[in-house]
Amino acid sequence: MVNAILGKKLGMTQIFNEKGEAIPVTVVQAGPCKVVDVRTQDKNGYEAVQIGFEESARLKKPQRGHQKELLRIEGEGISAKTYGLKFLREVEATNPIADYKVGDEIGPDVFKENELVDVTGTSKGKGFAGVMKRHNFHGGPKTHGQSDRRRAPGSIGAGTTPGRVVKGMRMAGHMGQDRVTVHNLKVVKIDTENNLILIRGAVPGSDGGLLVIRKAVKPVK
Repeated sequence: MVNAILGKKLGMTQIFNEKGEAIPVTVVQAGPCKVVDVRTQDKNGYEAVQIGFEESARLKKPQRGHQKELLRIEGEGISAKTYGLKFLREVEATNPIADYKVGDEIGPDVFKENELVDVTGTSKGKGFAGVMKRHNFHGGPKTHGQSDRRRAPGSIGAGTTPGRVVKGMRMAGHMGQDRVTVHNLKVVKIDTENNLILIRGAVPGSDGGLLVIRKAVKPVK
């Protein structure tokens, strides 16, 4: 099987275990994904499986042309109003690459309950934020004539040496809308009939955002 699947964040809720304890979970629509292309060592110099998720009617011609083999195989499987899959990602595979064919369907059964996964998504955008919100600065004192400096960053550089602002200085700026990965989240429940995965805890992004769910790279024992 492949090591990852694409999904969409639906929202958060809670479920109860056998002891009656409430477990916060994120509900993810995991697939179904289709194999769009297979990367081989001979042709591409590496091995991977390209999978697609979520049908769309707003694809460009080059995008539809890239998926022409899938559309030919699917035929009536994809509705007449849609022209292909919106999101494409390459993922690693555990089986020999020859076992995968264009059009193969991949569902949430690639994972098991209580398995640890890494979830990658795009964090919520916060716009332009100051140093207190963006970097957790505590602000300056209000005393000694600094009544207007409570949320200011303070000094940003030295004097003669080095005589400039060093790279990486934490300052105000664009916050959020970054690629974020949360490691070692537990799969609480899998609903293969409805293509749902319940993951313990929060995952990056807003409801409806794209997620890449991979088997944990560094699982905690």
